[in-house]
Amino acid sequence: MSNHQHDHHAHDHGHGHGFGHHHHHMPDPAGNGRAFALAIGVNALFVVIEFAYGFMANSTALMADAGHNLSDVLGLMLAWGAARLALSAPSGRYTYGLRGSSILAAMGNGLLLMVACGAIAWEAVHRFNAPAPVEGLTVTVVAAIGVAINGFSAWLFLAGSKGDLNLRGAYLHMAADAAISLGVVISGLVIMSTGWAWIDPAVSLLIVLVIVLSTWSLLRESVQLSMAAVPPGVDAGAVHAYLAGQPGVKEVHDLHIWALSTTENALTAHVVMPGGYPGDQVLDAMVAKLRSDFAIHHCTLQVEEGTTQHDCALEGHDAHAAHAH
Repeated sequence: MSNHQHDHHAHDHGHGHGFGHHHHHMPDPAGNGRAFALAIGVNALFVVIEFAYGFMANSTALMADAGHNLSDVLGLMLAWGAARLALSAPSGRYTYGLRGSSILAAMGNGLLLMVACGAIAWEAVHRFNAPAPVEGLTVTVVAAIGVAINGFSAWLFLAGSKGDLNLRGAYLHMAADAAISLGVVISGLVIMSTGWAWIDPAVSLLIVLVIVLSTWSLLRESVQLSMAAVPPGVDAGAVHAYLAGQPGVKEVHDLHIWALSTTENALTAHVVMPGGYPGDQVLDAMVAKLRSDFAIHHCTLQVEEGTTQHDCALEGHDAHAAHAH
């Protein structure tokens, strides 16, 4: 019985640390909120202008670019919503809050980009068969404005994109858009000087390839996180070795590490200490070390004396029990 109470204390302490973490990071989401609002506003306005000019200049490249920019505005709204939800306090059914929404948004973002790529490639292939005369100057000027707007938007998310998969999705979207607009600028200039209409779809296909390659890792990583995989950047072997190497620890089993969101990780583990519960300070120090050295923000450590037999095998009921902590 006493072990169970100690387990709860360790869990509470882990959460105490967790909330400290949020206060520490509070300025960040607010800043990101401004970045999202600005990027969405500027890009939504540009989509309308770009599509209108694409229609007038008879350039499907510009219209495709506008369509892709629209998918980006939707993607940004998705990512912003997830960032807001990630700050929500834990409640009744969602005991970790709604942090997991950022993983879903990163996945949704990746899928949106893939769909946009498919649409652009389809359009480009059709253009090879029926090249139409294109107003090169309009295309070049409007696309150049697009490069500036998308470059600025990408820069807004650059700082946050290093440690947050959700923000990296937003950043990749904007950077990919700047690349697309740049491709359109180049094709506009070439068409103006040579009159080769096929340059336009050729450049489009090249850009699609670049985007697919960069989006693939985003998609793969977000799927892994949604499957409760050990997050990238966390070395499960090192975590196990650290816990097993603590004074008084004979064995560590049922170790689970998974992502709560694109920025926060959780851990549960059973720690066998034959000498009995080592006291709150020892466990507090372990929790603090897991946070500072291994980027694990929510820890539950169950202390056992090893007087009963525990199976290490992860089958059926065992797996559920570990995640139910």
